[in-house]
Amino acid sequence: MLLTGWFSFLHGEVTAGDVLALDRVRDALGRGGVPYDVAWSPGFRPDALHLDDVRPEDYSHLVFVCGPAHGRQVEELHRRFAHCVRIAVGTSVIAPDSPAVTGFHHLLARDGPGTEPGRDLAARAPALPARPVVGVVLTHGQHEYGASRRHEEVAAEVVRWLAGRDCVRLELDTRLDTRDWRLCATPAQLESLLTRLDLVVTDRLHGLVLALRAGVPALAVDPVEGGAKVTAQARACDWPALVPAEHLDGPALEHWWHWCLTSGPATARRLAVEFREAAVPDGADRLEELLRSGVADRAG
Repeated sequence: MLLTGWFSFLHGEVTAGDVLALDRVRDALGRGGVPYDVAWSPGFRPDALHLDDVRPEDYSHLVFVCGPAHGRQVEELHRRFAHCVRIAVGTSVIAPDSPAVTGFHHLLARDGPGTEPGRDLAARAPALPARPVVGVVLTHGQHEYGASRRHEEVAAEVVRWLAGRDCVRLELDTRLDTRDWRLCATPAQLESLLTRLDLVVTDRLHGLVLALRAGVPALAVDPVEGGAKVTAQARACDWPALVPAEHLDGPALEHWWHWCLTSGPATARRLAVEFREAAVPDGADRLEELLRSGVADRAG
């Protein structure tokens, strides 16, 4: 049996729902002891089995999973696998009389004209393990640091490294905007988002501070050679998960990634409480003292 779907086509698309629907079918076939192969799009999984590599004569059945049973690419499957028993499962039927639909011997649709809809296959896919949800807060600016800037190199290395992590990556920005729906409009909105994360990876001072304020560990990278405000703030907050630009590499990131996801949460929560309880004086406290002393009433 060959399992196919829109996830099999070079010019199709692979969605999370499609893959979960596929997992539901694979689970059912596995419990029934039915052997199968899966054909993947070469654009999504270059090293897997692709439709162009498949020998149709090796299969007796072709199953098309999820998505619309519609279009030229589905019709091509009927032509190429004409000798197979062809089954569509969990699909949407748009045009019941189209060759893409009538080419199937068995149509187990989830919805279509004049039919009672059924639940999508993804709903009962096997349970998945949780993955870390990581906010990524990077900057490409700060030109005031001149020749010491390593922002482009730092961002490129961090993004490249993160691409290999099994995690959810959310690109975030501390910049507020009341007109752009993609950005938060208030600090409260951003803080509400941060509290739902497992980790923040950042090369920004406020990426570090706002994560800790929310009780979320931050893997901080100082993008300025020799260290600047990110390093200073990590020191002021007694936060250890900091990588200098000149020592940025995979092992350093891996070390602090592991620490942030194990010991880091408790440390970040402790710091958040410390911030709320005003355990350490800050510049606003010193400003109050200055104003009370009367020194600020005199210039010079």
